[in-house]
Amino acid sequence: MSSITTDQGILHYEVYGRGRPVILLHGWLGSWGLWQDTMTVLGRSYRTYALDFWGFGESGKKRSTYAVQDFVSLVDQFMEQLGILRAPLVGHSMGGTVSLSVAIQYPHRVSKVVVVGSPIMGSSLALPLKLAGYRWIAYLLFNNMRLFRWGLRQASPLICRDPRFPDMMDRDLSRTTLESFLTSIASLRRTDLRPSLPSVRVPVMGMYGDRDNIVHPRQWETLKKGVPHAEIHRFPRAGHFPMLEEHQTFVEVLKDFLDKPEVML
Repeated sequence: MSSITTDQGILHYEVYGRGRPVILLHGWLGSWGLWQDTMTVLGRSYRTYALDFWGFGESGKKRSTYAVQDFVSLVDQFMEQLGILRAPLVGHSMGGTVSLSVAIQYPHRVSKVVVVGSPIMGSSLALPLKLAGYRWIAYLLFNNMRLFRWGLRQASPLICRDPRFPDMMDRDLSRTTLESFLTSIASLRRTDLRPSLPSVRVPVMGMYGDRDNIVHPRQWETLKKGVPHAEIHRFPRAGHFPMLEEHQTFVEVLKDFLDKPEVML
């Protein structure tokens, strides 16, 4: 377990492996733990870093806002403090939106971008996630967290078929605050990266599950339209978590993309 102190709170991360750096970013209500299997494989060739965004996992929870832009700043500060000049960013869901945003705002930091089930525009989020971005609904859910967690556990087979997923989600929800729960999804709901996508000049890959019911599964089309050079890989048997549901194929495709020479496009 490792951490650094940033100007906006403690940032927890885990690191595994040796070689060139790769940074992994989790999604809403998640934590670095969703990347453990991926790190085990990538760590044979890369030094992999998996971060907890502020307000999630083991990172600090004393902020008043946890917006996408805050997490973009977090990645920049993390790389600065660890002396990582440039690296591929691999982000799941909200983490992928952050990864693309870093490539847009800090292009010198990013050599490649991988987005996994990520919303390019907030309107692609499932209706329950959009509603969770409204304060009174978030407050209601959060103050009935035991019932909310029970409901998610019952619905988990529809979200992810990995048998470990309910316990993973339950663990991560137990470490979430009302403000990180609310402001992160409210910010994501308002996000629209489409106008800025043509500025992304590094290799990009989108990885989307055809059964995704959290983010519209055809967001890959929006990504491809904005970044014509993007590679797209679809997982016909996976939902929102292909790194868990189709792990072997996922890591093979990911490693193949990371192993390709770094080029500016």
